[in-house]
Amino acid sequence: MIETIRAAFVIARRDFSAIIFSKSFFFFLLGPLFPLIIGVAAGGLGQQVRDDIDRPVIGVALEASQSAKLVEARTTLSKNLGNGAFPELLLLPNVHPTDPEIKAKLNKASKPLTAIVSGSLEAPVLTGSAPDVKRWSGKIALLSETALSGSNPITVKADFVGTTGSSKKRTQIATAQGGQIILILLTMILAGMVLSNLVEEKTNKIIEILAAAIPMDAIFLGKLFAMLGMALVGITVWTTLGFIGVTVINAGIPNLAAPAVGWPLFCILLVLYFSMAYLLLGSLFLGIGAMATTVREVQTLSMPVTMGQLLVFFLAAYTVTKLGEPIEWFAVLFPFSSPFAMIARAAQMDNIWQHGLALIWQAMFTLIIIRFSVMLFRRNVMKTGNSARKKNLFARMRG
Repeated sequence: MIETIRAAFVIARRDFSAIIFSKSFFFFLLGPLFPLIIGVAAGGLGQQVRDDIDRPVIGVALEASQSAKLVEARTTLSKNLGNGAFPELLLLPNVHPTDPEIKAKLNKASKPLTAIVSGSLEAPVLTGSAPDVKRWSGKIALLSETALSGSNPITVKADFVGTTGSSKKRTQIATAQGGQIILILLTMILAGMVLSNLVEEKTNKIIEILAAAIPMDAIFLGKLFAMLGMALVGITVWTTLGFIGVTVINAGIPNLAAPAVGWPLFCILLVLYFSMAYLLLGSLFLGIGAMATTVREVQTLSMPVTMGQLLVFFLAAYTVTKLGEPIEWFAVLFPFSSPFAMIARAAQMDNIWQHGLALIWQAMFTLIIIRFSVMLFRRNVMKTGNSARKKNLFARMRG
């Protein structure tokens, strides 16, 4: 085992150095920046559309007559200023304006509430998180002044809460979805290089020279971790450039709720689950490279794997809101969807031990795939030599 690890380290160092110090690696780093720019622009447009559709809702806990006046004032002003200028108002008939437990009502309404206005029209009180209260205090004051038909300015009293349960749940789901999207994009961009590297060395007969001196398990393991190291270098460069870009253009980082495990641990788990997703898909590509001898065969075999990866991503994305249900447990236990499902759990569940078990399970399955890939390579290339290349692809898969 120690000799295998040492040999794998030699192969990993060789491949890593050859890739990092090559001229093409610089252009590889620049490649994803162009779709990233397009993605940021499309994301901005999508966010604008979501803002137009997902209107904030403010609960109204006033006397019945004053609630009616406030709703009427909103209707009047919306005709002149546009419906999007004011939040939707939801009457709360069972909530008294002076109810001491009004903060608890934020999470118990029929719709997720941004804030609740209580008190009276003459002295309204807006209860909600600090950003929401600051954003809508002016609009509530204007609605109150219009409802009273007076010229005296209205001052809205703020009653802050840390964060509402409904908004926290929604934003944690958004954090989970963001983590899944980052994993699938990086994995699909970077994992294919494992396949091209192996096929290139098979074509040049380099792999056969290495196999004569080093165990095949060590070669495959070394290549896989060399590519993972290259991927992490690329991610580090892209992340650094991204933070610099955000700082320069002052665009700001999206306001996402803190994951249940906290941001530091969530970022560590994001790196670990990316590594496991990369190793799982990369080991599968190594098995494909062991069977393929031409570029055409590589394309034939890799396309179903890529489509399958998208399917397991869709499975994990579908189960984000179904924690604990059988379909979600299946996504957690199925190795190829497990990294995506577990990063969603990290955003919504605070228990840590489950991530240790998941990482061990994914690592074990990676080793199983590597072992199977080595068996295929020995059977199709090393043992049969040139005669294996004369067989068709289906015959080689059957051995």
